[in-house]
Amino acid sequence: MSDNVVRLRTFRKAKARSEAEKRAEENRIRFGQTKAEKQARKAESIRADKAHEGGRIAPREPEDEQH
Repeated sequence: MSDNVVRLRTFRKAKARSEAEKRAEENRIRFGQTKAEKQARKAESIRADKAHEGGRIAPREPEDEQH
């Protein structure tokens, strides 16, 4: 018998892992953003958050009504 025993489950998992990593790398290249695009998107998000927060109406102070 051969001394080189290979567990198929381990081999399949390793192969699937390497294929998934290869696919992920291709997607990063194809769909990734440049540093400038990331910074622009972050700046736009911050600006939109500030505009949203600036439009909020402050809660009213409860009026002391004596009946």
